[in-house]
Formats: sequence, C-alpha cells, structure tokens
Amino acid sequence: MTVLVTGANGFVGKNLLLHLAERRDVEAVCFTRQHEAAQLPSLLHGVDFVFHLAGVNRPDDPQEFVTGNVELTGALCDAIAGCGRKVPVVYTSSTQAAFDNPYGTSKRAAENLLFDLQRAGGTPVHVFRLTNVFGKLCRPNYNSVVATLCHNVARDLPIQINDQNVLLSLVYVDDVVERFIQLMDGANGAADREGFETITPQYTIALRDLTRQIQAFRESRSTLICERVGVGLTKALYSTYVSYLPTSSFVYQVPQHGDARGVFVEMMKTPDCGQFSYFTAHPGATRGGHYHHSKTEKFLVIKGQARFRFRHLVSGDTFELITSGDRAEIVETVPGWTHDITNMGDQEMIVMLWANEVFDRSKPDTYACPI
Repeated sequence: MTVLVTGANGFVGKNLLLHLAERRDVEAVCFTRQHEAAQLPSLLHGVDFVFHLAGVNRPDDPQEFVTGNVELTGALCDAIAGCGRKVPVVYTSSTQAAFDNPYGTSKRAAENLLFDLQRAGGTPVHVFRLTNVFGKLCRPNYNSVVATLCHNVARDLPIQINDQNVLLSLVYVDDVVERFIQLMDGANGAADREGFETITPQYTIALRDLTRQIQAFRESRSTLICERVGVGLTKALYSTYVSYLPTSSFVYQVPQHGDARGVFVEMMKTPDCGQFSYFTAHPGATRGGHYHHSKTEKFLVIKGQARFRFRHLVSGDTFELITSGDRAEIVETVPGWTHDITNMGDQEMIVMLWANEVFDRSKPDTYACPI
C-alpha cells in the first residue's frame, strides 16, 4: 500500500510516519512546505490512501489561513477527483472549525470541500475535529500547553498559568495515529450525526491538575515515589513528559547506603504497592536477622549464591534454602518468621528486593531477632 501524507513534517505527521515505517507493507509519500500544490496530481500517482494533515494555524498573515487550509485542500480534492480513483482521505481539522474566527472559518471551508468530494464521487472521507493533541515530538511554547509544561518543567524553567481552573480536552497522539491506521487498514468509519469522526479516549482535566501532575513527575526523582503511570491519561502524560527531558537528565542518582556488609539502594517507591530496592553482600556477610508482623518481601538473587534461613517465632520450626543468580527463583519472606540471608560464595552477591510497603522509619515493622 502507498499512502500520501501531507504535513509530513508536522507534529502528527512525524508520529504517523514513525508508525508507518514499522510496516513493511506500507510506503509513504510525503508532502511538506517544500512542495507546491501543483505537485499533488503527480504525488497521488499510485497512492491508495491520503492522510491530509497539512494546515496553517499561526500565520504572520491571516491570508495564509486561506492558502494553507482552504486552497491546499481544494487542490488535493481536485487531484483526487482527477485521478479517477476513490482514494480515501483522513483529514485533521480542528474544534476551532465550529467558531467564526479566521482559523476556524478556513478549517470549516476545507471540511466542506472534502465533504463535497465525498458527495460528488463517493470518495471515502474521514474528518476529525481534533482538540489539544499531545505527545512526543510536539513543539513547545507554540500551541500545545502540554508540550510547553513538559518542556519547561523538565528544564526547571518558569511556567505561566493565566487561568488554573480552565478545563482542557486532550487526546494522545498515539491514540490519534492508531485510529488513523485502523482506517487505512479498512476499518469502518464511525462518524457522528454531523459527519465527524472522533478519537477515543478523550480526556478532560483542569489546567491546575495538569500542572500538578507534570510537576509530580519531576518530583518523583527526589521522592522516589512513582506516579501511577500504567494506564490512561497519567501514562500518556508521563510518556510525553520524559520525551522532553534533555539528554543530561536521562540519568539521575538514587540514595545508596553502605556498611561493612555491602550497599543498599532504594530504586523506586509506589503510592500503594511498596518499593523496589537492591543490595549487595560481601562474601560471608549476613543481612537480615529480623522479622515482620505484616510486611512481606520478595528476593531475587541476581548474582552470587545465597543461603536463606527462617525460624518460626512461635513453634521454633526452622527452614533453610540455597539459591543463586543462576536460577530465576523468588524467595518470599513470611510474617511471623525471622529470617536472614548470607552470601555463601566467594564473590559479591547482588539481590533485588521488593517490599509490599514503603519503608517508614517511624514505623518500620522490622524487629531484630537472630535466627
């Protein structure tokens, strides 16, 4: 399949092309600002699908709204009509098309040209009135509040908020691209009564909450408490935030505590699922020698050979096992059993550790009790 992407150098275009490049069955033809509208008929030769992403939104001269949005779309419609094939089109319009400002008027006129093309010849047309698309590769300090916040917060630059209570509607660029590719691959359109396609999910968030969330991403490096970045808007925002980190911030240090036995390093803490750490132990060194009432732990020996010993606090029953970095084997500590771990090898031992709660020095639930 061959596709034409207008506005290929734009924010959505760059993300789309990255995804298309992963497909061996798709070849992309690009139309950028370096091209003329008159070149569209030749660029359409052999094209099976069009992503019309090009447009003008912040020109120096308002007349550019007409040239870049209306006239370019008209030229594309003429080229498709003239090629003799019903080449489907995805068009990125804007929610501003519902308003009578110069930008909105030009986007609405472009929509109408595409709908006319659809009515006249049956060409499939999918028009998306997008709102506040965010994600990687978006230009900061331009027309995306998310990009600007992420860029400035990641660099400790000042941010300016005029109305913290304003509600924003956001869509994530990967969700946009996913839907576009579904349509390219033959999925049915899902236009509303007015003929417009929508992107799901669409998120709503107050600007103050958006700002706090992005600042919390930065602060997590010092608190070690990771935000809930596994699903939904927080996941998308975190992926966006880290994409704006300068290369000097790709790495950061975490606390390291050392003694005669080795070192103990806390890597990451979670709001409600404990924390991850690792520790080392020199040959012959023993760690632990304590019990917990409620805290549980999982140990994974990464390197070396370890002996785990357990003693039940009431019955006095004992248990011992040997494990090593050669086996992917989790050892779980159990409340009510005192336990320790000894490096039985002749090299440094490295052990990953997960505890089901964040360590609280005021209430550690850790009580010394030798085996």
